[in-house]
Amino acid sequence: MADSAAGHGSLSVKDYLALEESANVRHEYIAGEIYAMVGVSRRHSRIAGNVFRRLANSAVGGPCRVHQSDVKFRVNDDVFYYPDVMVACGTEPENPYFEDEPCLVVEVVSPSTEATDRREKLAAYKRVSSLKAYLILDQERMRVERHFRDEEGTWRRADLVDERRFPVPCPEGTLSLAEIYEGL
Repeated sequence: MADSAAGHGSLSVKDYLALEESANVRHEYIAGEIYAMVGVSRRHSRIAGNVFRRLANSAVGGPCRVHQSDVKFRVNDDVFYYPDVMVACGTEPENPYFEDEPCLVVEVVSPSTEATDRREKLAAYKRVSSLKAYLILDQERMRVERHFRDEEGTWRRADLVDERRFPVPCPEGTLSLAEIYEGL
């Protein structure tokens, strides 16, 4: 995430959503402030694309919708993020530009987003009752930080650095580091 966009001041959610419909640059929104999204490296794009492709293929014919980076996640009434990959399987929201009840969110961290993805977004995402897992993917090395709810609803963490498969809750299935980092 980049610095707050200059010249806009505090925006209402309604004004933010209207701005985003015609903006050339995407912005995340946090309590009235907007933050321009920075461009990503080819490596970042490739990792997110690999995950999107695997999840989208698994979702074919089922109830889940898989989005890559251009659909907002309404975390609460005044916070909107653009996850790298997001899966939602429930009822579609009325607004066609965001999801508000995803079951899986994936972020590929870069040096400029790492602190936000690991602290701010992790804390916010854990408060979303529909979310079953949040994957933080390292773009520099084969490593996945997997945050997930266990059967009792308690958040757990597992760091994955080998070739074993790990579960994804929706669409129900598995991923491996080899699939995520394919071609890199």
